[in-house]
Amino acid sequence: MATRTAHAGGMSTTRPSGRRGTGTPSSGLLGRAGSGTLPARRWQPGPRGVAFGGRPGVAEGGRGARLVRSGGMTNASADRASGPTRRTTLTGLVGGAGALLAAGCSASPATAPTTRRTARAYASASDPTPGVMTLFKDPAFNFNGLLALGGSGYGSAEVGEVLTAVNTINKAGLSAQSYTETFKTLGDQLRKPPSSGKPDTQTTRFRALRAAQYYAQALFFVLGSDTPGSEEALYKAGRGAWDAFCERCDPVPVTARVPYGKTPLPVWFFRPDSSGERRPTVILTNGSDGQNVDMWTYGVAAALQRGWNALVYDGPGQGQLLFVDQVVFTPRWENVVTPLVDWLSARPDVDTGKIALTGLSMAGDLAPRAAAFEHRIAALAAMPGVLSPWLGFPPEIREILIPGNKEKTNAIWNKEVVPGLSPAEAATLKKRFEPFSAPAMLAARAGKMFTDFYTPATLITSLDITDVVRRIKMPTLVLDYEFEQFYPGQPRQMFEKLTAPKDYVKLTAATGAQLHCSPMAPQQHCEVVFDWLDEKLSGS
Repeated sequence: MATRTAHAGGMSTTRPSGRRGTGTPSSGLLGRAGSGTLPARRWQPGPRGVAFGGRPGVAEGGRGARLVRSGGMTNASADRASGPTRRTTLTGLVGGAGALLAAGCSASPATAPTTRRTARAYASASDPTPGVMTLFKDPAFNFNGLLALGGSGYGSAEVGEVLTAVNTINKAGLSAQSYTETFKTLGDQLRKPPSSGKPDTQTTRFRALRAAQYYAQALFFVLGSDTPGSEEALYKAGRGAWDAFCERCDPVPVTARVPYGKTPLPVWFFRPDSSGERRPTVILTNGSDGQNVDMWTYGVAAALQRGWNALVYDGPGQGQLLFVDQVVFTPRWENVVTPLVDWLSARPDVDTGKIALTGLSMAGDLAPRAAAFEHRIAALAAMPGVLSPWLGFPPEIREILIPGNKEKTNAIWNKEVVPGLSPAEAATLKKRFEPFSAPAMLAARAGKMFTDFYTPATLITSLDITDVVRRIKMPTLVLDYEFEQFYPGQPRQMFEKLTAPKDYVKLTAATGAQLHCSPMAPQQHCEVVFDWLDEKLSGS
């Protein structure tokens, strides 16, 4: 049994409930140089302990926090006020990427988490991925490997395939090159017929789904590999595998191009059957670095099992719109979601009073923004809640930006910061900024660092939804995760700002559901979300 906090109409009760890091290995992260200011001459990478999404010296579960623990989730009954704090904008960390994970979101032993170890097998304050949960020594690669492994429960990966790939990568020496090459090769193999004989439709279908997963794994690190220029081709290989999977589903998902500006949104509308029955429908929103296969793992399969329709789409900054059409993120996500709701509302098999919206990773910012203005959404889930993706970047990156002064900002970036970046740090920043700048993406594919820091940084700051959360009117679920390494503190802050009926659930290490988006426990994740949606919409 798990506990959660529920707020409605100003009353608070506690009641029982049914239940992607980029980077390449390096010796350090981008740390502060000096005390809050850039050096006069040359910006230098600092010590380990400051990473995307984290704050030095502040750890989850630290001083002033009380956790009421039951099963695999916790209810923070007296959370401390968290300061600015991702998989946003960042699934990764600069440079070593893993320091944040390895240190349990803390840069200082003096402020290490006080969460008590309950069993040797569980994650401790200093080790969120103990024992066999550590596939790679670098936590950035480890996080992505765990995401792939977690997909096995829904058929989007195979345990043996992932672990064999892990062994191959570690034997070759962990790097962006070995990781990209190994997973791309695995995807290529699965797109060919098995050696055992002629495959039937289901075999071909799920081999394609797993191939989509492995291509997505390779895609995530390709900008740090020897072939960054293959990014678009690698995306298209993954998209081809996804389409091959969809074409063999029964029923085949309805595909369309929903109008959006000059570049229509590709959508895939999944239904449990072809009866035409009006059903509740969930719109699944990806983050800044996820692919369609992630939406299968984090919503489509679970929706179909429960008799729901599910809509998957690529928005600006995602999938086809990013890698092919070169359309970057927009701060007005309601302009993305409203055409989707219009399209769904015209279908006779959609119960228009039961359209839910979920946002995974950085979409924990995008989906709430849309819901604040699109009131036909009946229920919202932010997974996790994110108020400001920009605060997911380390302070030494944020302080480069001088609002209103593009020339000076870019001078600092090009003259003081870029010359001091290691190849690993450069690869991380290229990955993190590409969804916000087509020129940055094209430069990265050419093996170069982007020169205009100001424009994408300004776009990222515009994604802040702190002042619009109060406009949300529909019931809202805010998820949080023990050892949340990218946006620590932000889910609770969002929950406290909401004035709509609301619930807050934290998934924990007690059942292996720790870390951003619960990479090892997507089935638990979906159970929490869909149990909540069923409860909230059952009487709608």
